[in-house]
Amino acid sequence: MIVVVEEEPKHREGISALHRVAFGGDGEARLVERLRRDRLVAASLVALADGDVIGHILFSDLAVEVDGRTVRAAALAPMAVRPDRQRQGVGTRLVSAGLSIVQDRGYAAVVVLGHADYYPRFGFSAALARRLAAPFSGDSFMALELIPGALDGASGAVSYPPAFELT
Repeated sequence: MIVVVEEEPKHREGISALHRVAFGGDGEARLVERLRRDRLVAASLVALADGDVIGHILFSDLAVEVDGRTVRAAALAPMAVRPDRQRQGVGTRLVSAGLSIVQDRGYAAVVVLGHADYYPRFGFSAALARRLAAPFSGDSFMALELIPGALDGASGAVSYPPAFELT
């Protein structure tokens, strides 16, 4: 049985190990640590099977402005599922639960840099993100409005916090 819960301190070692296995390096594990350190975490969820961390998703505060107005937004990054548990619905459960939580916490939009064939099933759109000046572009850079019209406007910008910079 798989359960999805908010991260607790006892999950942190498992989260780091998961990201190292899923991404083949330390980059995402260090990103999670920096986002925690900088107190930017909007939501952090784990998928557990028999108490073991088999999936993780993190949403963090993200500076977004559209036509001069601030939009309360979150970045979805990183998200990982243990390789032997992929294609079993774990990621779908994490994304769905996470989006519900950040919406309940008052976020108006979410931005992700991810697989262009995966995130659209949740409503993410590359076309919506094209209006946002950001360090990323293309079909893998997507946005989702949690509040309809939140990203309406002629142009906008996304400013990722220093935690996203490689060290």
